[in-house]
Amino acid sequence: MLTLAAQMLRHRKGGFAATFVALAAGVAVLMACALLVESAWHYRGQAQRYAKAVAVVADRDLTVSTELFGETERTTVTLPERGGVPASLADRLAAVPGVERAVGDRSLAVTATSAPEVPVTGHGWASAALAPYRTVEGGPPRSDGEIAVDARLLAGTGLGPGDSTEIITGGASRTYRISGVVEAGDAGTPGVGGSGTGGSGGAVLFFTDAHAARLDPHRERFDAVGVLAAPDADRAALLAGVREAAGAAGATTYTGDDRGLAEQPEARTARDFVLQAGGAFGGYAAVIIAFAVAGTVGLSVRHRRRDLALLRAVAATPGQVRRMILGETGLLALLAAVAGVPLGLLATGWIRDELVTRGFAPGSFTVRGGLLSGAAVTVAMAAVALTSAWIAARRTTRIRPTEALGEAAVEPGPGSRARAVTGLVFLAGAVSLIGLTGATDGQTALGAAVGMLYTFVLAVALLAPWINRAAACLLGPVLQAVWGTSGHLAAANLRANARGTVAVLTALVLSVGLGGSVWFLQDNLRRQTVVQSRDGTLAQHALVSGTGLPESATEEARRIPGVTAATGVRRTSVVVPGDLETRAVVAQGIDPRGADRTLDLRVRSGSLTGLAKDTVAVSTATADAAGWELGGTARLWLGDGTPVTLKVVALYERGFGFGDVTLHTGTLTGHTVTGLDDRILVRTGPDADAGTLEALDGLAARYPAASVVGTDTLTGELAQDLAVSGWLNKLLITVLAGYALLAAANTLIMAALARTRELSLLRLVGVTRGQVKRMVHAEQAGLLGVALAIGGTIAAVTLTSVVNAVTGQRVPYVPAAGWLGIVGGTVALALIATMLPVGRLLRTPPVQGIGIRE
Repeated sequence: MLTLAAQMLRHRKGGFAATFVALAAGVAVLMACALLVESAWHYRGQAQRYAKAVAVVADRDLTVSTELFGETERTTVTLPERGGVPASLADRLAAVPGVERAVGDRSLAVTATSAPEVPVTGHGWASAALAPYRTVEGGPPRSDGEIAVDARLLAGTGLGPGDSTEIITGGASRTYRISGVVEAGDAGTPGVGGSGTGGSGGAVLFFTDAHAARLDPHRERFDAVGVLAAPDADRAALLAGVREAAGAAGATTYTGDDRGLAEQPEARTARDFVLQAGGAFGGYAAVIIAFAVAGTVGLSVRHRRRDLALLRAVAATPGQVRRMILGETGLLALLAAVAGVPLGLLATGWIRDELVTRGFAPGSFTVRGGLLSGAAVTVAMAAVALTSAWIAARRTTRIRPTEALGEAAVEPGPGSRARAVTGLVFLAGAVSLIGLTGATDGQTALGAAVGMLYTFVLAVALLAPWINRAAACLLGPVLQAVWGTSGHLAAANLRANARGTVAVLTALVLSVGLGGSVWFLQDNLRRQTVVQSRDGTLAQHALVSGTGLPESATEEARRIPGVTAATGVRRTSVVVPGDLETRAVVAQGIDPRGADRTLDLRVRSGSLTGLAKDTVAVSTATADAAGWELGGTARLWLGDGTPVTLKVVALYERGFGFGDVTLHTGTLTGHTVTGLDDRILVRTGPDADAGTLEALDGLAARYPAASVVGTDTLTGELAQDLAVSGWLNKLLITVLAGYALLAAANTLIMAALARTRELSLLRLVGVTRGQVKRMVHAEQAGLLGVALAIGGTIAAVTLTSVVNAVTGQRVPYVPAAGWLGIVGGTVALALIATMLPVGRLLRTPPVQGIGIRE
């Protein structure tokens, strides 16, 4: 039977080519997803500055335990503001037997004016021993006015030992003399790039230890403590002692490759992001690919009923026929893997480069593995294809040989009662998910909405024979009125082939539903954020600086004649508990004095005038998710992991534009990396004149890299940032919808090419070529109309539910160009995929066509 299967592949090129394309494209998509997940699983950052340390003790993440349905669930969240460890921990670690030195490392946000494009962090000189860094010119810093500089920072600047340079830190610019030039030792020097700060993706500079401590806004803490082992130390005993001391301080011990996670906290964030994105996208893609492959393989087997019936009639057993079909499908799956796996590798490399370029991952993130991913994807795709082929072959192989040829000549009925009942159950489940989506928010609502979309599509796939038959009956008079006799034939064909067009209807519904819901969701989130930011910003001007602004700058702005209010804004993130998930949300710190004249958060209840160090204002969405109420308490964690319990004094609606949590600036003091404001919102009064703007420009000139811009510029920058952050979602949806459309085109071409005998017979009985074309047009109009109506309804329900749950808007934003693109693209693809092969069939003489096998 395997030999016969191989021969079948040679003589049935059309149907097998369509199956091969669906399988190969599916392998490529799943390979890219699996390889991203595998690469992220192996990724641990790159330990350059801590290369010599046997262990690094740091606090980089927060683990929260919650009770869910009687079970304890633990969620680990990467700290947005790099949590620190007590400075006294270094002494306790140094006392562990076998430890030669325990070196505290301070990580300071700095900018070198000579090379502002190079990411750089500042450190105390003692931490240079952890790399180790070696001095290649000059010597270490010996006074507060000296620094030792990474060679990467001086490249192309012409500076060297003895020269002076400007360094910005803590919102102020200071002049330092370069005492020496250093470079990493055995760890190597990766190229500069990516989003790292001071890790393997950026450069470093060293102050004296005393001066670094004075510059650090968290003087009582170290960013991390590196442990150097004595030459004769018992490594196992040393690490056990280090872990015990670190655990007592609530810190984590990083060893081996995990030291990179301590050095590059953004590596952990990128790792989690890629794992979640690759896993979620892979899951969604697997469902779509399973739909597509099952439909394509099933349709291929259905179109060969006459061949299979003939084999049964000449004494082939059911088992032999099934083995032949499984052999064909297995060979196709292997060939598809040979083509799809390399395509997946190429796609993964491109995606990795885009992730790094757009700031989703550091430059040290690399594509690793491939063997495990390729094997897993090949096995999974083969399993889906073989299962689909086995199911599709069951009906033909189970009938008696004497009935086989007769069975092949007649289209089977719509389906069994079990299929109908199962479809109705899935339909009921999809409807129930509408309520679940509306009762949740955030990622939970999005997950419920995607589940609802797929459940609807699965229900359509199961109920498609009855849907097609009912639609044909309802559309019959319309088709006949528009296309005349050709319309009558089209309606009859749609009724008779109700089960044969199941795969086509399912693929079209899936592509329309997916493109019309998840794609537009990203547009709604972006639009809502921009609108809230624009409408809620009452100030006309903003003082901004990429290096941060001290609180004193806000006081100075308030004293300028013509300025009625000035509000310093400090952007951060906090960790918020929820019933289903603990997550980091965007937050802001403000001084509430005059904030009602610069910001309108659309407070629904309470007031921002009560905002103080022990209080908080939260968005209504976050309050609902966390179970917080006005006047009650809110337990959360600041960006560095510090737990706080605050009284809720206001609930506001514009959480997308300004963050879900608003704190007093004093609450954040000492709990952010820089300790500085990101911007100052300035509102001027009617008495403001050119002198007011000149005074604001003069104020900006006193702070490094600061400038005065209109607040409309901030809104434009926010829109650009959202476009970058939404790029990955748009890419994923494009791939998913594109694959669904590919599957639809595949099934349409297969269905059209299988009609040679049917169209030839019509022409032999007197139907003209023009009438045949009009009949096919009418069929496509009916099928597309049903698919667009069902897919559009599913998309509308899904999009409306999730947008209402996430943003509170009952009517979603749907750009006309987007809908026209989806509808027009689907119609154009369906017409091309049908009319081109039908046109080819009509060029075959009908006498010759009637003798061609199906």
